[in-house]
Parts: sequence; structure tokens; C-alpha cells
Amino acid sequence: MVQPEILALVQGGYYLASGLWPLVHLRSFLAVTGPKTDLWLVRTVAVLVVVIGLTLLQAGRSPSAPALELAMLPGAGAALGLTLIEVYHVAKRVISPIYLADALVELAIVAAWLTPMVSSAR
Repeated sequence: MVQPEILALVQGGYYLASGLWPLVHLRSFLAVTGPKTDLWLVRTVAVLVVVIGLTLLQAGRSPSAPALELAMLPGAGAALGLTLIEVYHVAKRVISPIYLADALVELAIVAAWLTPMVSSAR
């Protein structure tokens, strides 16, 4: 079992990096993930992912029980939401299959959050 503070730091760092990427260098992001028509939406999602990442990093840096319990829902929820969106849109051939790589990472994050979530519910 991964300690919740470590999980929050790892997921937070991953989200910070993946959210900043299209904001810092949109051209390379599009080269890897495929062309997009709504670039405003790419930027909007990127900003939201950065904010979630920063929140998780803050929770991981101050590993008090309340902070980590508050991090569980956005941590697991964002990862599950991104997984479902990516798998659905790859299946519909709307986005590139490269997004399945991120979906696997997100699914691992969801699985990692399940143990502390179940433990805190008891």
C-alpha cells in the first residue's frame, strides 16, 4: 500500500507536469497527442489539472489526516474522471490512442487511492 502523502505528492507532480505541458509548449503537446480544434478547451483542462496537482502537492507536503482525507476525493475523482473520458473518446475515435497510456496511469492512481479511502471510511 502506498502511503497517502506519497500518493498525493506523486499524483500532484504528475498532474502539475502534464497540466503545464500544453501551457508551456502547446506545439509539442499537439505533436504527441494529436491535433485539436478547440485549443481554448486544451488550455482550460490544463489549468484545472495544474490546480488539482498543486492541491495534491500541498496535501502531501503537510500530511495531516484532515488534509490527506480532503485530498482523496479530488485525487481519486479526477483520476477516475480522466480515465473514463479518455477511454470513451479513444473508443469513439475522437482522440488519439496515446491517451490510453495516460488512462492506465490514471487507473493505477485510482487503485492506489482505494485503500486509504476504504481505511478512512471505517
